[in-house]
Amino acid sequence: MVKSGVSHYHALILAGGRGTRFWPRSRRARAKQVLDFLGAGTLIQQTVERLTPLLPPSNIWILTNAHLRAEILRQLPQVPKKQVIAEPEGRNTAPAIGLAAKVMHDTDPDAVMGVFPADQFVSRPAPFRKLLRAAYKTAAQGNMALIGIQPRWPETGYGYVEFPQGAVEPGSAAPVPVVRFREKPDLATARKFVRAGHFGWNAGIFFWRADVFTAQLWQHLPRTAALLDTLPRFGSRGFEKKLAEVFPQCEDISVDYAVMERAQGVVGFAAGDVGWNDVGSFNAVYELLAKDDAGNASRHEVLSIDARGNYVDAPGKLTALIGVEDLIVVDTPDALLVTRRHLAQKVGEAVKLIEKQNRANLL
Repeated sequence: MVKSGVSHYHALILAGGRGTRFWPRSRRARAKQVLDFLGAGTLIQQTVERLTPLLPPSNIWILTNAHLRAEILRQLPQVPKKQVIAEPEGRNTAPAIGLAAKVMHDTDPDAVMGVFPADQFVSRPAPFRKLLRAAYKTAAQGNMALIGIQPRWPETGYGYVEFPQGAVEPGSAAPVPVVRFREKPDLATARKFVRAGHFGWNAGIFFWRADVFTAQLWQHLPRTAALLDTLPRFGSRGFEKKLAEVFPQCEDISVDYAVMERAQGVVGFAAGDVGWNDVGSFNAVYELLAKDDAGNASRHEVLSIDARGNYVDAPGKLTALIGVEDLIVVDTPDALLVTRRHLAQKVGEAVKLIEKQNRANLL
């Protein structure tokens, strides 16, 4: 049950991506955030489940696209229908969060926003929620805050957050200043970050009052702020029509570049080992699943002979693996993907080729 003192806490779940690195399992109307890769509910269902001990479904908002809205409504009947909003056009996270800040402020002038990607996994939600509580509390006081994930390896695919040297105590509920944001590094730099011990992965989890973010948007992205300011009050007549008119005109830029890297006084919380994973590719799913003695992972029936380190997603049939290593095999009724696990990040390139061929039925 949610305490009355946190009644102004709201969650924005960003669920507008296409998940092209999960093709052919992920499609426009069945993107990765509405898929169940681990057998514990879809990624967006798990995201909502992690948050509901902190705040009620009536304070959860989801920003998605027209392709996914109906499926999200089906999967999350507890979230009010009006709070699952489809963007007229994808314009990146800065305008998306700006829109949500305007909508939440219309509904609750004291709204404190937590921003959460829909497609992340956390295996230890209790210590994770401890940090969320602390982050909401500091955001309610007017601060802009974020969660930094303690690096477990020198990842080159994530941005990093730098905290002051000697100030980081992973898992602490005390906020520390963010020194600066670091772009995705090369391997040598990533290794230095991990050794230094005062860097965190930027998980894209942010907290602020809705009015504080709107003020920051006016300062750093005034054109987009002005466009969103023309929207009538959320829920009023004409809101959707005006949204369809102005939202595509907003700048296509991430909140990191547009606001967070320019804002003053941002604070952060360094997460300890909460089992965070951004589920960014089939290889990430492989890492999360149980393995057989040869390191093969699948939720479906697999026959393995001298085969090691493979990931198989082929429901409804037996897959026989003979003498192969480190493969990804994903079978759907109309498409089959076979690649090396270390090339999992390149799956999206196949989608680009399919788009060039105008094969919409495969998207």
